[in-house]
Amino acid sequence: MFSLSFFWASLSPRPSWLHAWAIFISLGLLAVVLSFVPKPNATQASVTTAPQQPPPQMVAQPASPAEPAAFSSTPLQLDTKTTNPLPALRKWDAEITVRSGDTLSKIFRRLGLSRSVPALLRLGDAGKSLHRLRPGQTLHINRDDQGLRHLMYQPTFGKETHYWRMLGGTYTVGQTSLPIKLKRRTVSGMIDRTLFEAGDDAGLSHAMILKLAYIFGWDIDFALEIRKSDRFKLIWDEHWIEGQHAKDGPILAAEFINQGRTYQALRYVGKDGRADYYTPDGEYLRKQFLRTPVDFTRISSHFNPRRLHPVLKRVRPHRGVDYAAPTGTPVYAAGDGTVIHRGWKGGYGRAIFIRHGTRYTTVYAHLSRYARGLRVGSKVTQGQVIGRVGRSGMATGPHLHYEFRVDGIHRNPVKVKLPPLRPLRYVEQADFRQQTWPMLVALRMPDDLQTADINAR
Repeated sequence: MFSLSFFWASLSPRPSWLHAWAIFISLGLLAVVLSFVPKPNATQASVTTAPQQPPPQMVAQPASPAEPAAFSSTPLQLDTKTTNPLPALRKWDAEITVRSGDTLSKIFRRLGLSRSVPALLRLGDAGKSLHRLRPGQTLHINRDDQGLRHLMYQPTFGKETHYWRMLGGTYTVGQTSLPIKLKRRTVSGMIDRTLFEAGDDAGLSHAMILKLAYIFGWDIDFALEIRKSDRFKLIWDEHWIEGQHAKDGPILAAEFINQGRTYQALRYVGKDGRADYYTPDGEYLRKQFLRTPVDFTRISSHFNPRRLHPVLKRVRPHRGVDYAAPTGTPVYAAGDGTVIHRGWKGGYGRAIFIRHGTRYTTVYAHLSRYARGLRVGSKVTQGQVIGRVGRSGMATGPHLHYEFRVDGIHRNPVKVKLPPLRPLRYVEQADFRQQTWPMLVALRMPDDLQTADINAR
Protein backbone atom coordinates (compact mmCIF):
# COMPACT_ATOMS: atom_id res chain seq x y z
CA MET A 1 0.00 0.00 0.00
CA PHE A 2 2.81 2.41 0.93
CA SER A 3 4.77 1.60 -2.27
CA LEU A 4 1.67 2.42 -4.35
CA SER A 5 1.31 5.80 -2.60
CA PHE A 6 4.92 6.72 -3.33
CA PHE A 7 4.54 5.48 -6.96
CA TRP A 8 1.40 7.60 -7.50
CA ALA A 9 3.10 10.68 -6.02
CA SER A 10 6.08 10.30 -8.32
CA LEU A 11 3.93 10.05 -11.51
CA SER A 12 1.43 12.76 -10.70
CA PRO A 13 1.75 15.90 -12.83
CA ARG A 14 0.37 18.02 -9.98
CA PRO A 15 2.57 20.57 -8.16
CA SER A 16 5.36 19.40 -5.85
CA TRP A 17 3.45 20.22 -2.66
CA LEU A 18 1.10 17.33 -3.42
CA HIS A 19 4.10 15.03 -3.45
CA ALA A 20 4.98 16.21 0.06
CA TRP A 21 1.45 15.54 1.27
CA ALA A 22 1.52 12.03 -0.12
CA ILE A 23 4.78 11.23 1.64
CA PHE A 24 3.49 12.70 4.94
CA ILE A 25 0.28 10.62 4.79
CA SER A 26 2.29 7.44 3.99
CA LEU A 27 4.58 7.92 7.01
CA GLY A 28 1.57 8.46 9.29
CA LEU A 29 -0.06 5.23 8.13
CA LEU A 30 3.24 3.39 8.64
CA ALA A 31 3.46 4.60 12.26
CA VAL A 32 -0.12 3.45 12.97
CA VAL A 33 0.56 -0.04 11.60
CA LEU A 34 3.80 -0.42 13.56
CA SER A 35 1.99 0.41 16.83
CA PHE A 36 0.04 -2.84 16.49
CA VAL A 37 3.16 -4.99 16.16
CA PRO A 38 3.75 -6.92 19.52
CA LYS A 39 6.85 -5.80 21.44
CA PRO A 40 9.43 -8.17 23.00
CA ASN A 41 8.82 -9.11 26.72
CA ALA A 42 11.01 -6.63 28.63
CA THR A 43 10.88 -8.67 31.79
CA GLN A 44 12.06 -11.81 30.04
CA ALA A 45 14.84 -9.92 28.39
CA SER A 46 16.10 -8.46 31.64
CA VAL A 47 16.02 -11.87 33.35
CA THR A 48 18.01 -13.36 30.52
CA THR A 49 20.71 -10.72 30.55
CA ALA A 50 21.01 -9.48 34.12
CA PRO A 51 18.58 -10.84 36.77
CA GLN A 52 17.64 -8.19 39.33
CA GLN A 53 15.69 -10.31 41.81
CA PRO A 54 15.81 -14.13 41.88
CA PRO A 55 12.49 -15.97 41.80
CA PRO A 56 11.71 -17.92 45.00
CA GLN A 57 12.26 -21.26 43.28
CA MET A 58 15.95 -20.41 42.93
CA VAL A 59 16.25 -20.85 46.69
CA ALA A 60 14.14 -24.00 46.78
CA GLN A 61 16.20 -25.64 43.99
CA PRO A 62 19.93 -24.95 44.36
CA ALA A 63 22.15 -24.75 41.34
CA SER A 64 24.65 -27.47 40.59
CA PRO A 65 28.19 -27.02 41.93
CA ALA A 66 29.47 -26.30 38.43
CA GLU A 67 27.03 -23.41 37.90
CA PRO A 68 26.08 -21.54 41.13
CA ALA A 69 22.85 -19.54 41.13
CA ALA A 70 23.24 -15.84 40.39
CA PHE A 71 21.42 -14.31 43.35
CA SER A 72 21.01 -10.61 43.91
CA SER A 73 22.62 -9.03 46.95
CA THR A 74 19.20 -8.15 48.40
CA PRO A 75 18.29 -10.45 51.37
CA LEU A 76 15.41 -12.74 50.46
CA GLN A 77 12.33 -12.68 52.70
CA LEU A 78 10.49 -15.89 51.86
CA ASP A 79 6.96 -16.71 52.94
CA THR A 80 7.02 -20.30 54.19
CA LYS A 81 3.52 -20.52 55.61
CA THR A 82 2.16 -22.42 52.61
CA THR A 83 5.23 -24.25 51.32
CA ASN A 84 8.06 -26.16 52.90
CA PRO A 85 11.18 -24.07 52.18
CA LEU A 86 14.33 -25.53 50.74
CA PRO A 87 13.16 -29.15 50.46
CA ALA A 88 16.31 -30.18 48.62
CA LEU A 89 18.71 -28.61 51.11
CA ARG A 90 18.37 -30.98 54.06
CA LYS A 91 21.48 -32.97 53.13
CA TRP A 92 24.65 -31.35 54.35
CA ASP A 93 28.33 -32.07 53.85
CA ALA A 94 29.00 -31.06 57.47
CA GLU A 95 27.01 -30.09 60.57
CA ILE A 96 29.23 -28.31 63.09
CA THR A 97 28.17 -27.53 66.68
CA VAL A 98 29.68 -24.28 67.94
CA ARG A 99 31.87 -24.82 71.00
CA SER A 100 32.79 -22.35 73.72
CA GLY A 101 35.47 -19.99 72.36
CA ASP A 102 34.70 -20.83 68.73
CA THR A 103 34.62 -18.13 66.06
CA LEU A 104 33.72 -18.42 62.39
CA SER A 105 37.42 -18.18 61.48
CA LYS A 106 38.37 -21.00 63.86
CA ILE A 107 35.60 -23.27 62.61
CA PHE A 108 36.36 -22.63 58.94
CA ARG A 109 40.10 -23.13 59.56
CA ARG A 110 39.33 -26.61 60.92
CA LEU A 111 37.25 -27.35 57.82
CA GLY A 112 39.77 -25.92 55.34
CA LEU A 113 37.38 -23.14 54.28
CA SER A 114 39.36 -20.12 55.50
CA ARG A 115 39.39 -18.47 52.05
CA SER A 116 35.59 -18.05 52.23
CA VAL A 117 35.62 -16.06 55.50
CA PRO A 118 36.51 -12.58 54.09
CA ALA A 119 33.70 -12.68 51.53
CA LEU A 120 31.16 -13.66 54.22
CA LEU A 121 32.26 -10.94 56.59
CA ARG A 122 31.86 -8.31 53.85
CA LEU A 123 28.06 -8.79 53.86
CA GLY A 124 27.34 -5.90 56.25
CA ASP A 125 24.87 -6.70 59.04
CA ALA A 126 24.36 -10.23 57.70
CA GLY A 127 28.10 -10.81 58.02
CA LYS A 128 28.26 -9.26 61.49
CA SER A 129 25.74 -11.79 62.77
CA LEU A 130 28.35 -14.51 62.14
CA HIS A 131 30.52 -12.77 64.73
CA ARG A 132 27.84 -13.53 67.33
CA LEU A 133 27.80 -17.31 67.15
CA ARG A 134 26.76 -18.90 70.45
CA PRO A 135 27.87 -22.25 71.91
CA GLY A 136 25.36 -24.93 71.01
CA GLN A 137 24.34 -23.43 67.67
CA THR A 138 24.79 -25.66 64.62
CA LEU A 139 26.30 -24.60 61.29
CA HIS A 140 25.04 -26.59 58.29
CA ILE A 141 27.54 -26.54 55.43
CA ASN A 142 27.71 -27.57 51.78
CA ARG A 143 31.02 -27.14 49.97
CA ASP A 144 32.73 -27.91 46.67
CA ASP A 145 36.19 -27.58 45.14
CA GLN A 146 35.86 -23.77 45.21
CA GLY A 147 35.24 -23.64 48.97
CA LEU A 148 32.02 -22.87 50.83
CA ARG A 149 28.99 -23.15 48.60
CA HIS A 150 26.14 -22.82 51.11
CA LEU A 151 25.99 -22.08 54.86
CA MET A 152 22.86 -22.20 57.02
CA TYR A 153 22.34 -21.60 60.73
CA GLN A 154 19.50 -20.54 63.02
CA PRO A 155 20.20 -17.20 64.73
CA THR A 156 16.92 -17.47 66.64
CA PHE A 157 14.34 -20.19 67.13
CA GLY A 158 12.32 -20.87 63.98
CA LYS A 159 14.47 -18.58 61.80
CA GLU A 160 17.08 -19.75 59.28
CA THR A 161 19.73 -17.63 57.60
CA HIS A 162 21.28 -18.95 54.37
CA TYR A 163 24.51 -17.75 52.76
CA TRP A 164 24.92 -18.66 49.05
CA ARG A 165 27.98 -18.29 46.85
CA MET A 166 27.33 -16.37 43.64
CA LEU A 167 29.28 -16.14 40.43
CA GLY A 168 32.50 -14.28 41.10
CA GLY A 169 32.96 -15.73 44.62
CA THR A 170 30.76 -13.22 46.48
CA TYR A 171 27.90 -14.30 48.75
CA THR A 172 24.25 -13.36 49.14
CA VAL A 173 21.88 -13.89 52.04
CA GLY A 174 18.44 -15.47 52.29
CA GLN A 175 16.20 -15.75 55.35
CA THR A 176 13.32 -18.12 56.03
CA SER A 177 10.77 -18.48 58.83
CA LEU A 178 9.97 -22.11 59.53
CA PRO A 179 6.35 -23.09 60.26
CA ILE A 180 5.97 -24.06 63.93
CA LYS A 181 3.31 -26.49 65.10
CA LEU A 182 2.23 -26.45 68.75
CA LYS A 183 1.19 -29.61 70.57
CA ARG A 184 -0.50 -29.20 73.93
CA ARG A 185 0.89 -31.58 76.59
CA THR A 186 -0.66 -32.44 79.93
CA VAL A 187 1.35 -34.60 82.32
CA SER A 188 0.58 -35.69 85.87
CA GLY A 189 2.35 -37.92 88.33
CA MET A 190 2.66 -39.05 91.92
CA ILE A 191 5.81 -38.97 94.02
CA ASP A 192 6.96 -42.32 95.35
CA ARG A 193 10.60 -41.50 96.14
CA THR A 194 11.79 -38.13 94.81
CA LEU A 195 10.41 -35.44 92.55
CA PHE A 196 13.04 -36.10 89.89
CA GLU A 197 12.30 -39.81 89.80
CA ALA A 198 8.55 -39.15 89.60
CA GLY A 199 9.16 -36.66 86.79
CA ASP A 200 11.30 -39.17 84.91
CA ASP A 201 8.55 -41.78 85.25
CA ALA A 202 6.03 -39.28 83.82
CA GLY A 203 8.30 -38.50 80.84
CA LEU A 204 9.35 -35.00 81.92
CA SER A 205 12.76 -33.59 81.11
CA HIS A 206 14.94 -32.44 83.98
CA ALA A 207 14.58 -28.87 82.73
CA MET A 208 10.78 -29.12 82.98
CA ILE A 209 11.01 -30.58 86.50
CA LEU A 210 13.20 -27.66 87.57
CA LYS A 211 10.67 -25.22 86.07
CA LEU A 212 7.92 -26.88 88.11
CA ALA A 213 9.99 -26.66 91.31
CA TYR A 214 10.81 -23.02 90.60
CA ILE A 215 7.14 -22.04 90.18
CA PHE A 216 6.15 -23.42 93.59
CA GLY A 217 9.51 -22.82 95.28
CA TRP A 218 8.22 -19.87 97.32
CA ASP A 219 5.55 -22.01 99.01
CA ILE A 220 7.11 -25.49 99.05
CA ASP A 221 10.59 -26.47 100.21
CA PHE A 222 11.33 -29.27 97.73
CA ALA A 223 14.34 -30.44 99.76
CA LEU A 224 12.54 -30.82 103.10
CA GLU A 225 8.76 -30.85 102.65
CA ILE A 226 8.16 -33.37 99.84
CA ARG A 227 6.26 -36.46 100.97
CA LYS A 228 5.33 -39.78 99.42
CA SER A 229 1.98 -39.61 97.56
CA ASP A 230 2.35 -35.89 96.79
CA ARG A 231 0.95 -35.25 93.31
CA PHE A 232 1.68 -32.84 90.47
CA LYS A 233 0.18 -31.83 87.14
CA LEU A 234 1.41 -29.41 84.49
CA ILE A 235 0.36 -28.15 81.05
CA TRP A 236 2.60 -26.71 78.38
CA ASP A 237 3.00 -26.46 74.60
CA GLU A 238 5.63 -28.37 72.66
CA HIS A 239 7.10 -26.67 69.57
CA TRP A 240 7.47 -28.94 66.52
CA ILE A 241 9.25 -28.09 63.26
CA GLU A 242 9.07 -30.38 60.21
CA GLY A 243 7.73 -33.27 62.28
CA GLN A 244 10.45 -33.09 64.94
CA HIS A 245 10.22 -31.84 68.52
CA ALA A 246 12.22 -28.60 68.67
CA LYS A 247 11.70 -27.30 72.21
CA ASP A 248 9.28 -27.01 75.12
CA GLY A 249 7.40 -23.81 75.72
CA PRO A 250 6.83 -22.34 79.19
CA ILE A 251 4.54 -24.05 81.67
CA LEU A 252 1.04 -22.60 81.15
CA ALA A 253 -0.61 -24.05 84.23
CA ALA A 254 0.52 -26.29 87.08
CA GLU A 255 -0.80 -27.93 90.22
CA PHE A 256 1.06 -29.44 93.17
CA ILE A 257 -0.58 -31.25 96.08
CA ASN A 258 1.87 -31.24 99.00
CA GLN A 259 0.91 -32.95 102.27
CA GLY A 260 -2.78 -32.62 101.36
CA ARG A 261 -2.59 -28.91 100.50
CA THR A 262 -3.24 -27.89 96.88
CA TYR A 263 -1.22 -25.17 95.14
CA GLN A 264 -2.16 -23.95 91.65
CA ALA A 265 -0.28 -21.69 89.26
CA LEU A 266 -1.47 -19.92 86.09
CA ARG A 267 0.84 -18.13 83.68
CA TYR A 268 -0.31 -14.64 82.78
CA VAL A 269 1.30 -12.23 80.30
CA GLY A 270 0.49 -8.64 81.24
CA LYS A 271 -0.10 -5.69 78.95
CA ASP A 272 3.58 -4.78 79.29
CA GLY A 273 4.61 -8.19 77.90
CA ARG A 274 5.99 -9.51 81.21
CA ALA A 275 4.98 -13.04 82.19
CA ASP A 276 4.58 -14.34 85.73
CA TYR A 277 2.68 -16.98 87.70
CA TYR A 278 -0.39 -16.29 89.80
CA THR A 279 -2.94 -18.13 91.90
CA PRO A 280 -6.43 -18.48 90.39
CA ASP A 281 -7.38 -15.45 92.55
CA GLY A 282 -4.77 -13.26 90.84
CA GLU A 283 -2.16 -13.24 93.61
CA TYR A 284 1.54 -13.56 92.81
CA LEU A 285 3.06 -16.96 93.51
CA ARG A 286 6.43 -15.28 93.52
CA LYS A 287 7.32 -13.69 96.83
CA GLN A 288 9.68 -10.85 97.60
CA PHE A 289 12.32 -13.42 98.66
CA LEU A 290 13.52 -16.86 97.63
CA ARG A 291 12.99 -19.45 100.30
CA THR A 292 16.50 -20.85 99.75
CA PRO A 293 19.20 -18.87 97.89
CA VAL A 294 21.32 -21.89 96.91
CA ASP A 295 20.85 -25.35 95.41
CA PHE A 296 21.90 -27.33 98.47
CA THR A 297 22.31 -31.00 99.28
CA ARG A 298 21.20 -30.79 102.92
CA ILE A 299 20.83 -28.43 105.88
CA SER A 300 23.95 -28.96 107.97
CA SER A 301 22.88 -26.63 110.77
CA HIS A 302 19.44 -25.20 111.58
CA PHE A 303 18.43 -21.91 113.15
CA ASN A 304 19.12 -22.50 116.87
CA PRO A 305 19.49 -19.88 119.65
CA ARG A 306 21.44 -22.40 121.82
CA ARG A 307 23.62 -24.24 119.33
CA LEU A 308 27.01 -25.65 120.35
CA HIS A 309 29.47 -23.95 117.98
CA PRO A 310 31.46 -26.64 116.09
CA VAL A 311 34.70 -24.62 116.13
CA LEU A 312 34.52 -22.65 119.41
CA LYS A 313 33.03 -25.64 121.28
CA ARG A 314 30.70 -23.48 123.36
CA VAL A 315 27.03 -22.58 123.24
CA ARG A 316 26.56 -19.74 120.81
CA PRO A 317 23.33 -18.72 119.06
CA HIS A 318 23.13 -19.79 115.43
CA ARG A 319 21.00 -17.05 113.87
CA GLY A 320 20.86 -18.45 110.37
CA VAL A 321 20.70 -21.68 108.39
CA ASP A 322 23.71 -23.54 106.97
CA TYR A 323 23.10 -25.10 103.55
CA ALA A 324 25.74 -27.70 102.69
CA ALA A 325 26.77 -27.61 99.03
CA PRO A 326 29.94 -28.26 97.00
CA THR A 327 32.49 -25.47 96.73
CA GLY A 328 31.67 -23.26 93.75
CA THR A 329 27.90 -23.80 93.86
CA PRO A 330 26.14 -20.55 92.77
CA VAL A 331 24.61 -18.37 95.48
CA TYR A 332 21.60 -16.26 94.48
CA ALA A 333 20.27 -12.95 95.77
CA ALA A 334 17.12 -13.82 97.72
CA GLY A 335 15.38 -10.65 96.57
CA ASP A 336 15.81 -7.32 94.83
CA GLY A 337 18.04 -4.99 96.81
CA THR A 338 21.29 -3.09 97.29
CA VAL A 339 24.64 -4.52 98.42
CA ILE A 340 25.67 -2.82 101.68
CA HIS A 341 28.70 -5.02 102.46
CA ARG A 342 31.02 -7.10 100.29
CA GLY A 343 34.21 -8.34 101.87
CA TRP A 344 35.75 -10.15 104.82
CA LYS A 345 33.62 -10.11 107.99
CA GLY A 346 35.37 -11.92 110.87
CA GLY A 347 34.01 -15.42 111.39
CA TYR A 348 31.68 -14.98 108.42
CA GLY A 349 34.69 -15.02 106.11
CA ARG A 350 33.84 -13.65 102.68
CA ALA A 351 30.34 -12.28 103.10
CA ILE A 352 27.70 -10.23 101.31
CA PHE A 353 24.99 -8.18 103.05
CA ILE A 354 22.01 -7.01 100.98
CA ARG A 355 19.40 -4.47 102.09
CA HIS A 356 15.90 -4.94 100.70
CA GLY A 357 13.84 -1.79 101.20
CA THR A 358 13.70 -0.41 104.74
CA ARG A 359 12.82 -3.54 106.75
CA TYR A 360 14.70 -6.53 105.38
CA THR A 361 18.36 -7.57 105.23
CA THR A 362 19.86 -10.87 104.04
CA VAL A 363 23.36 -12.20 104.76
CA TYR A 364 25.42 -14.71 102.71
CA ALA A 365 28.61 -15.96 104.42
CA HIS A 366 31.60 -18.33 104.04
CA LEU A 367 31.77 -17.64 100.28
CA SER A 368 34.70 -18.76 98.14
CA ARG A 369 34.42 -15.76 95.79
CA TYR A 370 32.11 -12.96 94.68
CA ALA A 371 30.36 -12.41 91.39
CA ARG A 372 32.38 -10.32 88.95
CA GLY A 373 31.59 -6.61 89.19
CA LEU A 374 29.69 -6.88 92.48
CA ARG A 375 30.56 -4.12 94.95
CA VAL A 376 29.01 -2.03 97.72
CA GLY A 377 26.15 -0.05 96.19
CA SER A 378 25.46 -2.58 93.42
CA LYS A 379 21.79 -3.19 92.64
CA VAL A 380 20.85 -6.86 92.49
CA THR A 381 17.71 -8.66 91.37
CA GLN A 382 16.07 -11.75 92.76
CA GLY A 383 17.82 -14.89 91.52
CA GLN A 384 20.97 -13.08 90.37
CA VAL A 385 24.22 -14.96 91.09
CA ILE A 386 26.15 -12.93 93.66
CA GLY A 387 28.85 -15.41 94.72
CA ARG A 388 29.95 -19.03 95.15
CA VAL A 389 29.79 -21.45 98.06
CA GLY A 390 33.02 -21.87 100.01
CA ARG A 391 34.43 -22.41 103.50
CA SER A 392 36.05 -19.07 104.33
CA GLY A 393 36.05 -17.81 107.95
CA MET A 394 35.09 -20.15 110.78
CA ALA A 395 33.69 -23.06 108.79
CA THR A 396 34.33 -26.80 109.04
CA GLY A 397 33.26 -27.51 105.45
CA PRO A 398 31.84 -25.90 102.31
CA HIS A 399 28.41 -24.44 102.94
CA LEU A 400 26.38 -21.22 102.75
CA HIS A 401 25.46 -19.52 106.01
CA TYR A 402 22.25 -17.59 105.28
CA GLU A 403 20.53 -15.08 107.56
CA PHE A 404 17.19 -13.32 107.21
CA ARG A 405 16.66 -10.17 109.30
CA VAL A 406 13.43 -8.20 109.76
CA ASP A 407 13.86 -4.75 111.32
CA GLY A 408 17.30 -5.89 112.45
CA ILE A 409 15.99 -9.00 114.22
CA HIS A 410 17.11 -12.46 113.06
CA ARG A 411 14.31 -14.75 111.87
CA ASN A 412 14.42 -18.42 110.92
CA PRO A 413 14.77 -18.39 107.09
CA VAL A 414 13.05 -21.77 106.82
CA LYS A 415 9.90 -20.82 108.75
CA VAL A 416 9.55 -17.06 108.34
CA LYS A 417 6.45 -15.98 106.40
CA LEU A 418 7.76 -14.36 103.25
CA PRO A 419 6.08 -11.09 102.25
CA PRO A 420 4.08 -11.37 99.02
CA LEU A 421 4.29 -9.08 96.03
CA ARG A 422 1.35 -6.84 95.29
CA PRO A 423 -1.65 -8.59 93.68
CA LEU A 424 -2.88 -7.69 90.23
CA ARG A 425 -4.51 -4.30 89.97
CA TYR A 426 -8.27 -4.16 89.56
CA VAL A 427 -7.97 -3.02 85.93
CA GLU A 428 -5.84 -6.12 85.18
CA GLN A 429 -8.22 -8.64 86.77
CA ALA A 430 -10.58 -8.92 83.78
CA ASP A 431 -7.75 -9.52 81.32
CA PHE A 432 -6.18 -12.02 83.72
CA ARG A 433 -9.38 -14.07 83.98
CA GLN A 434 -9.99 -14.02 80.24
CA GLN A 435 -6.45 -15.16 79.48
CA THR A 436 -6.10 -17.84 82.17
CA TRP A 437 -9.61 -19.27 82.36
CA PRO A 438 -9.05 -21.93 79.63
CA MET A 439 -5.91 -23.13 81.45
CA LEU A 440 -7.71 -23.31 84.79
CA VAL A 441 -10.46 -25.42 83.18
CA ALA A 442 -7.83 -27.71 81.62
CA LEU A 443 -6.07 -28.00 84.98
CA ARG A 444 -9.25 -29.19 86.64
CA MET A 445 -10.18 -31.53 83.78
CA PRO A 446 -9.58 -35.27 84.27
CA ASP A 447 -6.41 -36.48 82.56
CA ASP A 448 -8.23 -38.85 80.20
CA LEU A 449 -10.18 -35.93 78.67
CA GLN A 450 -7.17 -33.77 77.86
CA THR A 451 -6.49 -32.93 74.21
CA ALA A 452 -3.00 -33.46 72.81
CA ASP A 453 -2.86 -31.11 69.81
CA ILE A 454 -3.76 -27.52 69.10
CA ASN A 455 -3.82 -25.64 65.84
CA ALA A 456 -0.55 -24.94 64.10
CA ARG A 457 0.64 -21.42 63.74
